[in-house]
Amino acid sequence: MRTKQVNLLITLVAVALFSFSCFSIYRITQTISFALGISTVNRGNYSYLKQTLTSVVSRMTLSQEKDSVVIVLVADSNEDYLHSVVKMITKKFKRQVRSGSLEVISIPAFLYSSMLNAKHLAEASQKLASWRIKQVLDFCILLLYAQPKAKYYLQLEDDIIAKEMYFTKITDFVGNISSNNWFFIEFSMLGFIGKLFRSEDLTHFVRFFLMFYKEKPIDWLLNDIFQVKVCDAGEDLRNCMKRKKQIRIQYKPSLFQHVGIHSSFPRKEQYEKKI
Repeated sequence: MRTKQVNLLITLVAVALFSFSCFSIYRITQTISFALGISTVNRGNYSYLKQTLTSVVSRMTLSQEKDSVVIVLVADSNEDYLHSVVKMITKKFKRQVRSGSLEVISIPAFLYSSMLNAKHLAEASQKLASWRIKQVLDFCILLLYAQPKAKYYLQLEDDIIAKEMYFTKITDFVGNISSNNWFFIEFSMLGFIGKLFRSEDLTHFVRFFLMFYKEKPIDWLLNDIFQVKVCDAGEDLRNCMKRKKQIRIQYKPSLFQHVGIHSSFPRKEQYEKKI
């Protein structure tokens, strides 16, 4: 039964993205090497998106820019915020928009109407749970949209700074990996930031996330998928952890710095910056 629900959700996402997007700037071209995804929502008087995009885009060479696309998902039903993001991006990043290396998409509000239910919890907990549920769904939509566009997908967030030469270091590292037996690569250790996936694997990740999107935050689900994919029932934990290290590759030092203090959850502040 749950598998049928997941298939239905994926179908709804596909319909929403390709038929009902409120706004989209995109190019139709041959498959490129990297898609970089950023989901953004209204944080009231605080915004880090311009700073994030400036660091991400300006620290690519022209040839790297041509072989990649940055996708900004405006995951907010506030149309004023959507228009403000579009205005900022089309003004500040005019060349990237025209070349197709920067895209903006939005999500129709109806997609979430029956999916954020957390009524079994107290009101305060319900709001937090609904925010976490929506965050998982936002990421799933972004992954599915990006999947056919590039060979690899890199997950970012709207309140980070990309470090100097980050893109060169990523491409060099991926190109020099001797084994293809990796699940994903972590270019940051914090949350879901800086995770690199093969695009061909994204649908499998999304199916798992959608099965448990109401249960845990997405970075917790990312850990859980290893228990399902890698560890056998009753297996010695040390053996399992050894195999996990072989397929969950960690790059150090981190290539992204978290700078957002004001969370996308109202009135929540976060000071964890070391990633």
